Amino acid sequence: MTFRNRLRLFAVSGLALFTVSASLPPAAASGAPETRHPAGGGLSATVRYTEYGIPHIVAKDYANLGFGTGWAQAADQVCTLADGFVTVRGERSKFFGPDAAPDGSLSSSRNNLSSDLYFRGVRDSGTVEKLLKVPAPAGPSRAAKEAMRGFAAGYNAWIAQNRTTDPACRGASWVRPVTALDVATHGFALSVLGGQGRAIDSITAARPPTVAPPPAGITPEKAAAAAERLLSPQNSDKGSNAVAFQGSTTANGRGLLLGNPHYPWDGGRRFWQSQQTIPGELNVAGGSLLGSATVSIGHNADVAWSHTVSTGVPMNLHQLTLDPADPTVYLVDGKPHRMTQRTVTVPVKGADPVTRTQWWTRYGPVVTSLGAELPLPWTATTAYALNDPNAGNLRAADTALGFSKARSTAGIERSLRRTQGLPWVNTIAADRSGNTYFSQSQVVPRITDELAARCSTPLGRATYPTAGLAVLDGSTQACALGSDRDALQPGIFGPGRMPTLKNTPYVENSNDSAWLTNADRPLTGYERVFGTIATQRSIRTRGAIEDVAAMAERGKLRVGDLEGQQFANRAPTGDLVAADVAKWCAALPGGTAVGSGGSAVDVSAACPVVRRWDRSVDSDSRGALLFDRFWRKASAVPAAELWQVPFDPADPVRTPRGLNTAAPGLGRALADTVTELRAAGIALDAPLGKHQFVVRNGKRIPVNGGTESLGIWNKIEPVWNPAAGGYTEVASGSSYIQAVGWDGSRCPVARTLLSYSQSSNPNSPHYSDQTRLYAGERWVTSRFCEKDIARSPHLRVVRVHERR
Repeated sequence: MTFRNRLRLFAVSGLALFTVSASLPPAAASGAPETRHPAGGGLSATVRYTEYGIPHIVAKDYANLGFGTGWAQAADQVCTLADGFVTVRGERSKFFGPDAAPDGSLSSSRNNLSSDLYFRGVRDSGTVEKLLKVPAPAGPSRAAKEAMRGFAAGYNAWIAQNRTTDPACRGASWVRPVTALDVATHGFALSVLGGQGRAIDSITAARPPTVAPPPAGITPEKAAAAAERLLSPQNSDKGSNAVAFQGSTTANGRGLLLGNPHYPWDGGRRFWQSQQTIPGELNVAGGSLLGSATVSIGHNADVAWSHTVSTGVPMNLHQLTLDPADPTVYLVDGKPHRMTQRTVTVPVKGADPVTRTQWWTRYGPVVTSLGAELPLPWTATTAYALNDPNAGNLRAADTALGFSKARSTAGIERSLRRTQGLPWVNTIAADRSGNTYFSQSQVVPRITDELAARCSTPLGRATYPTAGLAVLDGSTQACALGSDRDALQPGIFGPGRMPTLKNTPYVENSNDSAWLTNADRPLTGYERVFGTIATQRSIRTRGAIEDVAAMAERGKLRVGDLEGQQFANRAPTGDLVAADVAKWCAALPGGTAVGSGGSAVDVSAACPVVRRWDRSVDSDSRGALLFDRFWRKASAVPAAELWQVPFDPADPVRTPRGLNTAAPGLGRALADTVTELRAAGIALDAPLGKHQFVVRNGKRIPVNGGTESLGIWNKIEPVWNPAAGGYTEVASGSSYIQAVGWDGSRCPVARTLLSYSQSSNPNSPHYSDQTRLYAGERWVTSRFCEKDIARSPHLRVVRVHERR
């Protein structure tokens, strides 16, 4: 009998479950799976748990697979999921009050009221229902919709049949049943994070001008700088590294992939790990963003993939010319078009409901800013509308399903071309045949450089070259975005225009543009909206290229080499400047530097600490914390003053370089660092892990890794609290990590690690178990094949059902 037929028999009859009874824990020694329902019909799935609470979900079809996934996610993350569903239903003010702030996982809104006004508007306008009705492939497939329906049913079944022990929502009235529409709206919220999600406060607060003077705008130059800061992936809590190695560089001629996404450690944008199986149809393992019924980043038997947040700008602005007699009427080719009013009412805890009106145009909603630094005043003559093509994209689940069923990197490419569902990420993949693949296939507005040159307003002429944010003249149809023949929706680029690189010794991305995906094969020829060409790279990109290019050159690579790269914890900035800092420090007159308060500070003790620092951010590294705090302050020095050798596009990995120790601000940065650490009672040469940690159930767990400006592959962004001991929590960073390769068997060789563990519930045994693994730089050996699952000494089998 073939493996596929054995697996099909297992799923249909459950007989295979009884063959593993000798491996089950004592509570399940009888061999019978736990049953969580009375006998009857309805949706069902089998969930087999192995080490670290990782569920392996088996079901007969997509609805039942979604059911098992929704059940298992709720078991680990019910409070976080419930909070997200409250968000997308527009009920945060009702349960938590209007002024508290959401966790930021589904939007950038500053308070609950703003969030609710937006999501209630989405609900009242039927936005997601309309997208669900669009026929595939432009809309979601039947399989994707069935998975969403099943997920809602599984979540509902868990909360109906179990007692919540997580103190974050135990007994809370806001933990309630959800619908398939709620699940789809959650996916919509993730899709528009890079567009409308950035501007929710502005969308909900926009008001037509009155007789009072409108707020002032800013100069185009300042707007360009603000847009660049706003849109840089390095400045967000979403980031990543990923590398795929071709078979020519590996020990056995097969591909290798290391994925290292950097996402929040808390809240609704955490990953959750599972394996999903429909016998004969789908078999995939990996990490899902919470609330998703599909695997986002993962592998199957033949191909592995990861994503990195891209530099593509998934939105643009249209500057409207208004009717002088009515600022709610805009002109296109001289013809008036009245804005659409979207009046929304939000229930508020302990107060009367709040009603507000939003203003929408053919281009999208009117906005009056993109963050505090980029005002877009609505005046008597001008307004700005935000175009977000991902507001018409509910296809990400189908892209994920296509990846899950792919059998090669060519299959990954076919899925991207067929579904065009990724909103703001690149894709990096490798397969068992030794192929590699990179593509920035994402949904971005169809803004060509020619269109931007012809149709940009004065503001757009500043923001587009610098930040990729187009501001187009909305008063003429001649400046409409147009369509590509191979695009699934109007106004976006088709897959034939996406930056793509195949089958080079390595493909790598660390959140810079596609240009140096492979430093020996630079990608060019793409439009500015996708990213820059021949511009300075981040230090993390530079360090990553140095590392992976050296690995590819060395060759004979194995999965163990990927594990080593993840936890090498090399600080490229340290390699670049630490020796210069130590030498300069030792030469300071009198061993002192002047701090921000104007007083001289004795910094002499810092000099030998920097000199002896091993240039890494391991938990036992002495000097890493001192250099980290110093370099954060020194990074405020303008680049033109900081470096002796400026950026050279002909030498992009090695420039800029040469620290200018005469730069104003370096002495102040060092003095302030020494003062800061001494005031906190932290020794200058303290081991990093003593003062960079998380606390779980009252116990400190040291955390290795480091911040963006140090260029660390194993990036973490910790929270500084010197009164509590230093860095006492991690805001974002390395999350669902996977190192995948293949040998001669049908089972992939995979190591995984979920840095913050499966559950947010402090009462769960899987609240911090993988966090301790992460601290010890240890991995989970993936149990993908049936024989490996059956051999797990922690195997627990649960049969979950919907009550009827």
